[in-house]
Formats: sequence, structure tokens, C-alpha cells
Amino acid sequence: MDPKGGTFFFLLIVACGVLAMHPKPGERDFKDMAKKLMMKCRNKGYQVPEQKLLTTVFNNSNLPIEDRNADSSNNLLSTFLDVLNSATVGPNKDPVISRVPMDESDKMTNKMWNCTYLTRMIRLMRNSSESSACYMRAFFAPVSWTTLTTQSENNMDSDDYDTLLWASKPALQDIPSSRINLPTNAKGQNMKNMMKMLQEVYDPMSKNQRTQVVQWAKDQITQNYFNCTMMPPSDSRSRNLERCKPSLKWMNLEAMTMMGPYLSDLAPQDVDSSPKEKLCEFFRSALFRSTLSRATRMNPSLGRKFLQRVQECFSGQTEFAAHVDKLGTLACYYYNTPDLTPDLSKKLLSQLDDCDEPRIKQLKKRLVQSLISNSSSVQALRELGSSVTLLSPKQLSTLSGTDLKEVLKNLGPTVQWTQGQQRALLKKQLGDKRCKEVSGEELVALQSVAEGLPSCMLKHVKARVILDNREALRNISKRMRKGQLKAMLQGLRGDADPLELAQKLSGPLLRSISLNNLKKANITSLDQVENKTWSRPQAAYLAEKMEDLKQLQYRRLRSVLQGVTCKMIDKVADSETQDMAQAITETQQWLSKVQAGCAARKLFATLGKEKTDYFKTITWEELEKIPAFLLLHLPPAEVKDLPDSVCPVFLDKMEVANLSSLPLRAPSRPALTKKALHCLANGTDLSKLTSENMSTLGQLLCELSASQLRLMAPDVINSTLQSMASCLHIPQGHRADLIQLVNRTFGNPSDWSAETMETLGPLLLLDDNVTSALPNKPWMRDVLYFLRPRLSHVSGALRKKFFDLTTTTTTSNEGRRKREANSNTATNSDQTPTVEMIEQLGMDNVYWSAAQLGKMSNETFLATVEILGATSGYSADQLAVLSKKATEAFGPVSQMTESVVMQMGCITQGFPDADLERLPFSLDTVEKIAHCGWNDSQMEPLWKGAAKYNNLTAQQLGAAEMVSLNRFICGLNTGEIKQLNKEAFNDAVGSLDGVQCSLNVTRELKNLAVSAFGDPSTWTVAQASDLGNIIAGLDATELASLDPSLFSFLSSTSIPFIPPGNFAALSVAQLEVLGPDNAAMVTNAQRAALSDEQRAALERALTGSREQTPKTDKSGAPSLSVEGISAFVKPLLFLLMGFLLL
Repeated sequence: MDPKGGTFFFLLIVACGVLAMHPKPGERDFKDMAKKLMMKCRNKGYQVPEQKLLTTVFNNSNLPIEDRNADSSNNLLSTFLDVLNSATVGPNKDPVISRVPMDESDKMTNKMWNCTYLTRMIRLMRNSSESSACYMRAFFAPVSWTTLTTQSENNMDSDDYDTLLWASKPALQDIPSSRINLPTNAKGQNMKNMMKMLQEVYDPMSKNQRTQVVQWAKDQITQNYFNCTMMPPSDSRSRNLERCKPSLKWMNLEAMTMMGPYLSDLAPQDVDSSPKEKLCEFFRSALFRSTLSRATRMNPSLGRKFLQRVQECFSGQTEFAAHVDKLGTLACYYYNTPDLTPDLSKKLLSQLDDCDEPRIKQLKKRLVQSLISNSSSVQALRELGSSVTLLSPKQLSTLSGTDLKEVLKNLGPTVQWTQGQQRALLKKQLGDKRCKEVSGEELVALQSVAEGLPSCMLKHVKARVILDNREALRNISKRMRKGQLKAMLQGLRGDADPLELAQKLSGPLLRSISLNNLKKANITSLDQVENKTWSRPQAAYLAEKMEDLKQLQYRRLRSVLQGVTCKMIDKVADSETQDMAQAITETQQWLSKVQAGCAARKLFATLGKEKTDYFKTITWEELEKIPAFLLLHLPPAEVKDLPDSVCPVFLDKMEVANLSSLPLRAPSRPALTKKALHCLANGTDLSKLTSENMSTLGQLLCELSASQLRLMAPDVINSTLQSMASCLHIPQGHRADLIQLVNRTFGNPSDWSAETMETLGPLLLLDDNVTSALPNKPWMRDVLYFLRPRLSHVSGALRKKFFDLTTTTTTSNEGRRKREANSNTATNSDQTPTVEMIEQLGMDNVYWSAAQLGKMSNETFLATVEILGATSGYSADQLAVLSKKATEAFGPVSQMTESVVMQMGCITQGFPDADLERLPFSLDTVEKIAHCGWNDSQMEPLWKGAAKYNNLTAQQLGAAEMVSLNRFICGLNTGEIKQLNKEAFNDAVGSLDGVQCSLNVTRELKNLAVSAFGDPSTWTVAQASDLGNIIAGLDATELASLDPSLFSFLSSTSIPFIPPGNFAALSVAQLEVLGPDNAAMVTNAQRAALSDEQRAALERALTGSREQTPKTDKSGAPSLSVEGISAFVKPLLFLLMGFLLL
């Protein structure tokens, strides 16, 4: 045996021996990660490996005789089968493969972990099929990664290193998001191979993990190539190396190649660490573009910095423009583009597909015009690719039908067109065939513009032609409105029975099937409904159906879980509770906060029967069995009583826990946060905590208050605030103090750099006053646009700020500097809306003043009417100006066509009632404008106008027409509502869930619902959920008669519309199960009408708490931490190194 190889085998024996001798937490972490990875194999549908293959792989007969052990193969195989069975069949179930006999079945002994043949097993595994190898690779991944990150690379040859690197990749893809453990040292080819593998797992990594990889790579590069370190002096690993000089040009060609997509995660100042000649060589060779092809979008400050540096490689804009084909992701920041040749325009255009900044859209349009003006229409269309969507409807209308058909085919179904473009394309393809039958072939060819098909045409779709083309059916329906979906279902029902539709449909079409038609499908098996995405009312119906059929198998329910009631959860036998908890944890995205709380209480109650004071005396093994998803619901008193001995397990669970299932005001949130801090600090002063400690808090980091942060060291406050900027939710009561702490830590935001704003901006944007006061710096608009999609909520203040930054005149740098000096929020009140501004603003056009809108030219209005018409929230003054503009541009109401009305969209709100009755509103237009914010008084005239234009009466309304009317069904009078067809209403009501009518109309619709579904006291969960806002029409007696189990399934939007007097009729039992989301919708007037006892019940609903809380929680696929494994192996390795140096 090679001496180095012998040392490597010895290291593996010792490393694995450590895992054997210290099963807490090493064994736990290893098994947990392996189980989690195996569950991924199961979810991909892979079959477990056959026994024969396992015997071959786990056989150690090829080892030198001194390394063999009679029991090691069987013991290791037995451990593999234990983990395999727990991942594929759950607890208390028959194993997939019989377990190999083992003397001490519950312990991982030294014999079992004699894994000197690890690399041989990996090579054998690599030769098997992907399906078989998946489970085995999941088993060996954590050990392989631990070996790489804790042992000296000097003790293993390159083949062994590469083998372990390949095997460990799945583990690296599943490390908790807050941290990643990397080797202390990696030199030469090993460093390159390690970075190559890290590039392969770039996509699933979090931003924090990518930043850590960048820092690690920089450290390795400076140590290996420059014999210095960038690590702080406090880091023990830096003691034997000199500090690198700030001016060090470490980012050479080799370094940039190794960094690959991680270049997009550098800090702007890192770009200055690249020698000019090396960066220029990197860019000119096109390596830059190919290297970053898989990277995420750069921060604006980094993108601008890179662009500035590569532009310095050329003598001027003209020379640089000749290399635009090499820009890659930097093209998104190349705003000031000179005039380009058609060839260069085509090259630049091809790199702008993923750029969505408004100014880039203007550049795209300019490049498109350059291309089409210099070539034939057919050639131009081919060269434009997806940018053909930038052609105007008028330009599309000039193209031949044959050319357009080819374009639609080549672009595929995912491309998005504007409404005007859709109309132009459909007219070109179908002519004036408005409501006639469309063939299946035509429908498939029109997938990308199906959103623009008239509902009346969709009624003629034939099931036999389209049902078997499921992909096309899915593409056609995914962007359709509810009225279109209902119309298409009407056509499909002509040729297919309800069961066939339920089995073959998917997506929005499936969710449009009414409860009545779902009932007609006569579903008899869970096999017929699993693996589909159902609506909540449908899920409620199916859950009740499965319970009746004794097929309520939680592991297979998936989206049907939405309909599981707390009563159903409470009925689960104690012996099955743990399996139920495990099953719902695997598909927890389908559970509401109420359902999660019920499942947790059920599990706690079951565990509480095993022993008294369960949580006071809980062991790490017992806590490990409780899923983090349910552990979050542990009552505060129980959280506080958790013994310190379980802190490592508790912290591991909190690191990966998703707090979205926990009510925002749940008392468990601060209790869990306090416990986690206690565990991290070992019960001592919080000032001892490090940034690394804080990174393990997971989403609990977002629950920290400023008072808690102030107890920590300054550098920890700094890094923690930066991490908190990524939080999707920060408690309302914490925000003001946190923003003060941010100002104290990082200075006045008016002095911030673009990079600081990119990092901390989301915290400032929590405060409307601070947002409004942000300075109008040149880079501010880019940064805010970059941050906008990353925010959980875009405030009106931010939209207004973006409007101000877009519309403020920037004709000269001098003028801009003067405005910045005079006012942080200066805007030009004399600004006249231009086409470019309106296109950039989109929905933010609502912030133009009526006076500014009045200055808009007719040409500008005509060019942008569709954008302005899609904007909602206009004031009466704005609407008056816009409607006047419309009559100036299109002529009087009597001359307006259906197409014009469709373009005007929300602007039609500004017309008087008499004109609303005369405008040619198609039902498709009516549905599109329902969101605009109409007054109740406008409902009736608009309904009359639509009814007249479409030759409709109330009696003639079918389900599709009712759904298309949307909110304007509120315009029907009492007599007309009584004339509605009950069967059609039954079919339509589930798609009317968001309709908000006046109280009187809602009561009439409720009466119709009662006649269709029966007395409210008999309504099922599915029916109550399906009725949406119509529930608000129930009177006090009817509300009081509803089964309490229905209340958490009621539409949250219906709650504030219930009159306070009626709301006060709800019992304590009903209020208590309202659920936190519904309880949060209760108005002050409704709350004031309640008694003290009722208000207390409402508070319990809001917080998700109960007066009597059962005990503990169990099950689970606990998260695992690679660092947990490494922490165990490291001490032994230090001892081993000492031994080797003797």
C-alpha cells in the first residue's frame, strides 16, 4: 500500500471511530443529513437499491487483511438500511428492505464505523445507475464532506480527494442556509477542483453561503499564491502569516477563473484588486461572459464597477461598443449605449433578455428599431428572437400570418405579450372569428396568446382535441382569467365526464372545477387525487371524502392537506400521531397556521401521556424526533423549561425552522428567540456572542429587538443588522428602534454609498418617513429598483419615491447636483408625462397629479393608453382628466369601439353613469377592469351597459358569464338576483370568492346561496370556504349557527364586511377558532361590539394560543448540520496530527 494511502486509511478509521464513540451529536447529524438526502431520492421517484447491489458495495473483502473486520460490512449496511427505511416508509412501518442482523441495533459501534474502504465503496457506487446510487450517495455524502473539511489534504492522494469531493456534493447542496463549513486549506489542483465543485452547487446556495465561499476563496488564493492572509488577526489560522496589503492585486486571471459565478458576489472594492491587464485579458477572451453565465444578477454597485473597469480597457465608447457581445450580465448596466450597427445591435440585444430595469427596456426598443429598419421582415423576426415582443401592435399587424405563426411557434408558450399585441396577433391568426369554434390545432398554436382569447370562443373548445395534450392545456390556462377558465371548462364538459376532467386537468383549470362538478366525479380513491394542486375548498371536500373512505393517509395527501380540519387531526390515534406529524412536515407548505397549531397540540398531548413534565426532562433524542415545523408552536412556558442539555438540538432546529406557520403575534416567537440566545450564550452575557453564533439563529434572527442587539459587541451588531436586512418580516414594534440602531451604527442614510444602501436598504424601507427622505442621488433609482422585488411589501412611500426619482429632470449633471443640494426629495411639479416616463413607471403612474396629466399630449396618451388604463387607484380628479383625454383622442362615447374601451381599462371609471351604460363593454373587458376600484354606485350602470352590449339578461347568465362579470354582478337588483339560475350560480360561486358588494347585495347573494346549498347550519367546510365574501351576508342567527370548525376556512377578506352587530353574535368557541389571519382582519368597530370574554377569545385566535395547552411534539426529518459532524471530528484530528508529527 502507498504510504500516503495508508495514512489516509488510518485517518478514515480514526474519523469514523470518533463518530462511533460520540453518537451525540455526530451520529445524529450524520443520520439526519443522510435521511434528508434520501428523502429527496424518494421524492424523485427513485427505487431503493437491490439487496444484491448493497452487498457488493458494502463488502470490504478487497481491503488489506489487516483492515478487514468481520462485522463492519454488516453493521454499516444495517445502519444504511435503518436510515433508508426511516426516509422511505416512516416510523412504525414495515421496512422496504429487511435489516441485516446486528448485535447492538441501536448503537453505532467502532466495528460498524471501520470505514477504511469508503473510497472503494464510492467508486463501486458510481458505477451503478443514478436511481440506485442516489440513496447510497446520500448515505456517504456527509462523511465524505467531513473528511475533506477536517483532515489534511497532504494525507490523501488526488484520486481519493476527487472521489470524496464527488461523493460529498449532495451534502453541500443541503447545508443549513446560514453557514457552510469549508476546508482549512486547499492547495494547487485540489483548490481548483474544490472551486469547480462549488461552482456546480452555486444555484441552490443562499446569498450568505455564496459570500462565505467568496471569502474562503480569497483567503485560499492569497495564502497559496501570495503567502499572506486577509483573515483578521483574531483568527487563529492567520497567526503564522502576514496580513495582505490593501493594494494587493490578488484577482488575477487564474483567480477569476476559479471564482466563476462567485464573481457576482464580490464587493465592488474587490474589482480594484484585479490588475488591469489581467481583467482586460479576461474580458477580451469572452471568459467573463461564459464564467458568469450561471451567476445571479449582480448588485448595481458591483455591476457598474465591473463595467467601468472593463471600459478602461478600450480607448473610447466606439471601440468598447465593438465588444458588446462579451458583456454578459454587465449588459444590464450598459445604459449609455452609442448608436450601434445592426450586427452589434443584434449581439447586444441577445444579452438583455434577463435585464428588467425600465431604462434597459427603452434600450431594447431602440435596438429593435435598428434591426427591423435594416432588414426584411422575415429576417428581422428571426434575428429578434424573444425581443419580437417589443414590436408595437401596429408593427405586428403589418407582418404576414405565416411569419407570425412561425414566430409564435419558435418563441414557445412562456413569452408574454401586452393586451394590444395579443389582439393584433389573434386577429392576424383568426381573422374576425370572434366567437366561432376554434380548432384544437389552432388553440395549440396560440398557446402564448391564449390569454387574449374571448371567453365566448373558449366555450367551443372540444375536449377530445385538447385534453390529451396536457402540456399545451397547462400552458394555455396558466395566465387565463377566471371567466376564461370557466368558459373553457364549459366547452370541455361537452365531451368529457367530470371524473376524466378531474384526472386530466391541472393548474388553474383544475382549480376552477366547482364543488358540484367535483362531487359528480364520484372520486373513490386517493390515487385519483394525489399529486395535484387543488384549491382550498376542493381540498376541504376531498379531505372529508377521503376520511369517509378511510383513506386519509397524511403522507399522500399533499395539497389535500389544505382541507384537513382540526377535528380530523384530533382523531388520529396516538400510535399514528408521530407518523402523521412526520408526513405533514414533509409537505408543510400546504398547512395553514391553524392546522399547524392543531397538529402540534395533538403531538404534544400524545407525548405528554408518555411521562409527566415531558419538556422539563426531555432528552436530545426525544427533542430530535419533534419536527422544527411543529416545535415552533411549543407554549412559552414549555420553551423556557427546556433543559440546557438539549440546546445543540434546539439550535439546529431553529436554524432551519420556517416561522411562516407561526402567528405573527404568537407568544412563542419571543420565547423561542430568548431561549435560542440563552443557548448560544450558554446562559451568560450576550456580549460574548459572535457573528457566527448569530448566523445559526435562522429566521429567529428577524425577531431580535434593538434592546437585545445593544447587549452585543459592536462588530456583531454590525453583521447582524446586515443579515436582518434580508428578513421577510420584522415585528412592527421593533422597527422604529431598529432603524435608530441602524442610523447609529452606519451613520445618516443621506451619507451612505450605493453599496451600503443595497445591503441595508430593506431595513430603512420599513419606515415610510425615512423612505420619503432618501436622497435623490444618481444611483438611488437603480438600487431601489434592485431592492423592490426582494421586499415582502412595497409601500406607497417607496412607489412614490420611485416615481419622484424617475420624473425628476436629469438633463445635466449640474442641474442634478443643484437639486440634491437644495432638497433631498425635490421633484419637478412642472414635469410633463412622456412616453418614456410612462413606460418606465408602470403602475406608479398613479402618482402623476391631475395637472401634470392634463399637460400630456394626445400623441403621448394614444401611445401609452394601455399602460395608463392598467393602472388602478386613480383619484376622481385624475380620472376626470384622463377620461377627457380619452374623448379627445378617440372621439365621443358613441364612437368608441370595444377595442378602445378595452385599451382604456381603468380610465373608464372617469365616465359618468350615463356613459357607462352606453360604452361597448364586452364581458372580457368587464372582467379585466373589475380590479380598478369602482364605487358601489357605478355597479348598476356598468352592468346595464354590459348587459345591453352583450344582449344578456339575468336569467341568461351562465356560470362563465357570472364569473366574467366579477364584481359587477353587484350591479344586479334584487329581482334580477332572484332570477339567476341556481345551478349556474352553484358552478360559479367558487370563482366569485373575491367579489365585494354592498351589504344589501351581499345579503341577496347569500339568500341565493341558501337556496342552493341549504340552511347555513348544515354547510360543510368546503361550502363555507367556497362562498368567499358572500359569507358576510349571513345574519346574526345564521352566523351563530355555523359549525366552529368552518371559521378558520372562511375567506379572510369576508371578515371586515360582517356588520359589527352580527359579528357580536359569534360564540367564544367560534371566535377562538377563527384563526390568526382571519382574526387580524377584524375591524375596531367589530371588536368594540364584543364582550370581554369574546375579545379574550379573539385574542387567543390572533396569537394562536389556548388556555390549556397539551404537551410536546414529535416526528420529523430534523435538519442536520455539517458543522455538527465536523465539530466532533476536529478534536480527534488535532490529536492525530500530533501523533503523526511524533
